[in-house]
Amino acid sequence: MNVVETPRLILRRLHAGDAAFILELVNEPSWLRFIGDRNVHSIEDAEGYIAKGPVDSYAKNGFGLYLVEVKEDAAPAGMCGLIRRDTLPHVDIGFAFSPRFWGRGYAYEAAAGVMDHARNGLGLDTVLAIVNPDNERSKSLLGKLGMRFERKMRMPNEESDVDVFTSAS
Repeated sequence: MNVVETPRLILRRLHAGDAAFILELVNEPSWLRFIGDRNVHSIEDAEGYIAKGPVDSYAKNGFGLYLVEVKEDAAPAGMCGLIRRDTLPHVDIGFAFSPRFWGRGYAYEAAAGVMDHARNGLGLDTVLAIVNPDNERSKSLLGKLGMRFERKMRMPNEESDVDVFTSAS
């Protein structure tokens, strides 16, 4: 099911057929460094990650993380979407892209589409983002989206703080 369409991208709901791409994405060095090991080390693990994360979120919240496909050839480029966490007062945006798709503006295009969907499709006034303080590329993208640094916080079961950004004025 397509959720967001931009000039060059389609964002659609993830399904078990995306497991090979998810397995690759969540084991990229950049994912492991800035997001962390999600213990996804096989196709079966990736199918479970999709089912227990995005698919459960679609059923519970009506949104979640989406697969980002390049329109030109339907190549999976990354994930981008919205996450509801018990530890945050508002929904947050998340995104991650395969390094082979970096530097093309896809992350910004996908995230801007998700932010538009959050505001105009879901009626959300405030969207947060949590980011590793060392992830300058993601912080720059959040700035381009008009988000601003709000505070540092420690997420449950984590050893270090994250930076929290907000879309609220």
